[in-house]
Amino acid sequence: MLKIKQNKKDEPYLSGGEDKTCALGQYIPMSADKARRVIDQIRGRSYEIALMTLELMPYRASYPILKLLYSAAANAYKNKGIVKANLIIWKAEVNKGTTMKKSKPRARGRSSMIKKPTCHITIVVKDPDFYEYE
Repeated sequence: MLKIKQNKKDEPYLSGGEDKTCALGQYIPMSADKARRVIDQIRGRSYEIALMTLELMPYRASYPILKLLYSAAANAYKNKGIVKANLIIWKAEVNKGTTMKKSKPRARGRSSMIKKPTCHITIVVKDPDFYEYE
């Protein structure tokens, strides 16, 4: 359930220039705090080091972030022709999404709420040497 959005003019944090490309994952079923713990480890690192870090991390949040990072790198290669090995993670942020609520039957005819949080993850990759190639 990974939705990818393209750059829009009304979203200033996604549009940044010719050298930046983004991938946005929406409604990922996990807490924003748990995803933020993993995102903080890869922010500002190169693409290849971030891939190795995510593959070796023991957290459940690593897999959706790894898919998003692959998607951002594929967008950079397909849309702008940037080589994946040159990319760095320019911006990575996690925002809180909606909370899915269900009721669970309990003793004596009562019920209690089960809250399942979601989050939105944005990864922006950049080629620092983009303008030197031209």
